[in-house]
Amino acid sequence: MADHRSPATVAVHAGRPPHEADEPLNTPITMASTFVAGGDREYGRYGNPTWQAFEEALGALEGGSALAFSSGLAAVSTVLDLVGQGMKVVAPRHAYNGTVLQLADLEARGRITTELVDVADTDAVVAACQDAALVWLESPTNPALEIADIETIATAARDAGAHVVVDNTFATPLLQKPLELGADIVVHSATKYLAGHSDVLLGAIVVADPELLGVLKGRRDLIGAVPGTFEAWLALRGMRTLHLRVERAQANAAELARRLAEHPAIGEVRYPGFGAIVSVVVAQGALAADLFTHGTALWVHATSLGGVESTLERRRRWKGEPTTIPEGLVRLSVGIEDVEDLWADLAQALDTIP
Repeated sequence: MADHRSPATVAVHAGRPPHEADEPLNTPITMASTFVAGGDREYGRYGNPTWQAFEEALGALEGGSALAFSSGLAAVSTVLDLVGQGMKVVAPRHAYNGTVLQLADLEARGRITTELVDVADTDAVVAACQDAALVWLESPTNPALEIADIETIATAARDAGAHVVVDNTFATPLLQKPLELGADIVVHSATKYLAGHSDVLLGAIVVADPELLGVLKGRRDLIGAVPGTFEAWLALRGMRTLHLRVERAQANAAELARRLAEHPAIGEVRYPGFGAIVSVVVAQGALAADLFTHGTALWVHATSLGGVESTLERRRRWKGEPTTIPEGLVRLSVGIEDVEDLWADLAQALDTIP
């Protein structure tokens, strides 16, 4: 349900118990696999009060109703499972590796057909929508950081009878609300910015249509891709500081992008102007990029992103990464540390590249 207060206020207050005497300020962790009969839950696979608190908070931030899943990929899989046999999915050529691999697996087994597009080419995406059942978008894309015109594409997709999904992991609901731009489904890897501390595996789906919510919940109940109670509690706890973390990390990212663009070892800087992910292409290629990622002391060489700590990795080290991603591209997930310390560490690592 939409909450018209400031997103910063919603992040702090949504999903809490009522303000009544002796109620706790935080929703407790409910460790229960089964519930007394007669209500809506009955069994631990169908719901949990701790999940519900997380779902209320995220739904309020995105302007819809949320469902929590065991991981971001579990959420992705549940959405893709709705696509009919042999139907077409339009998706970004550059996207989260797990999404691309799931699409490739489904296509290889004859379940769906896939058309991969450059989401920044709005005309091409609109043309691809015409015979699609589902249009999957990332904006910014991972790791190329391309931006999609979500509103225009969503309108074209609806006119063609297709549903639109937006992975909003990079932007977060603080910087972009896809449901307001016409998307039908929003997907999150809550492992990343929502939880924010590199200690949770969790996914989420947010929708505005109650009927679609029921269908997706039915799939979650049947498949069993449900979150752990402790993980849901940690993610909700992380969301309480989402606005502060995003504000600081985004300011750091913008400043680092500016400085990196002036360093002679960097051939290209990709930064869309918002968010806390910066991708750079090291001018001398893959080996130099590997030396860079192994030469930092403060920045951690690790995959994933969105934590309070800064991490970096060369994306083409993963065999599933598209060949259209440059060999020397390094994705930086900028954290909330002091920007001068972050820059000093990057600069010394770049300066050691022969």
